[in-house]
Amino acid sequence: MTIRVWDYLAEYESERPDVLDAVETVFRSGQLVLGASVQGFEEAFAAYHGVPHCVSVDNGTNAIKLGLQALGVGPGDEVVTVSNTAAPTVVAIDAVGATPVFVDIRADDYLMDTTQVEAVLTERTRCLLPVHLYGQCVDMRPLREVADRHGLLILEDCAQAHGARHGGVLAGTMGDAAAFSFYPTKVLGAYGDGGATITADDAVAANLRRLRYYGMESRYYVVQTPGHNSRLDEVQAEILRRKLTRLDRYIADRRAVAQRYAEGLGDTDLVLPRVADGNDHVYYLYVVRHPRRDEILTRLRGYGIELNVSYPWPVHTMTGFAHLGYREGSLPVTEALAGQIFSLPMYPSLPVDVQEKTISALRDILKTL
Repeated sequence: MTIRVWDYLAEYESERPDVLDAVETVFRSGQLVLGASVQGFEEAFAAYHGVPHCVSVDNGTNAIKLGLQALGVGPGDEVVTVSNTAAPTVVAIDAVGATPVFVDIRADDYLMDTTQVEAVLTERTRCLLPVHLYGQCVDMRPLREVADRHGLLILEDCAQAHGARHGGVLAGTMGDAAAFSFYPTKVLGAYGDGGATITADDAVAANLRRLRYYGMESRYYVVQTPGHNSRLDEVQAEILRRKLTRLDRYIADRRAVAQRYAEGLGDTDLVLPRVADGNDHVYYLYVVRHPRRDEILTRLRGYGIELNVSYPWPVHTMTGFAHLGYREGSLPVTEALAGQIFSLPMYPSLPVDVQEKTISALRDILKTL
């Protein structure tokens, strides 16, 4: 058996009756698009976060894209974010015609270095887009202070941080709006693509609902800025509505996995995740660091263990974003860490024996490096 970073089959077996009942519920409902399941999930997800509005969409990229559009971000604007992120964060900024502007990350927890934000602001800066990465939150207090001082918007990228908290406050509730992904690997994952944007602003929510439905408020009539077909599927919504009731359990199980890694690898020279002050980490990924990363990954394959790097190519180094003009050395911490970080298996149903095999293999390899 090959050990991988993520697998859903054990979870599916334990939840199979509920998942299949969710599908049956939708198919027997008589409404397959924007029906009771979408409405029910949106209401439940908004309530979980204590905000009045959740607008579900077809994927996490569009959750960011439509979130930016609903906030009024568009051509000519600049959006400050990080390069150590999944490319869709930046793809969404580009899709609305705005320009991504990068700041570096902190070496100890890989989160946005908020002390660098003010230095990159220009008269074109419109929005700050912090990425709550790997399962924990960016420190939003200084970011909020910068935004308020300069009249900027904040859209939180929460794709990797469902249920994470900073200072007891949930990720997604500290900005003007927040985007989530429900890609299957996520802390709250669907059985396919899905996303949502939440907000406390009535006008932003109304914009979001129009934008995900061609720009319409009612059938066939585009009211203002044309949107796209970006609706969440009813089947995925019903599955997510049910899985949301288990989210806190998923998080607890992830933390248990993280604790076993800390106990099994804490005395090695592998750099384990640091939980930033004030954070409650949900461990979407368990990202470790070592200067001989590539050799470790190669040798792990001999043990039947295939691991991932999140992320091997900082976005600003990708040829698709060469037009932004960033050169090697522009973001030194991001670039250095990209050659050292990798992810260990992490998911709620990860069997203890599989985790122990991973720990044992790593310990064997690290002893001989």
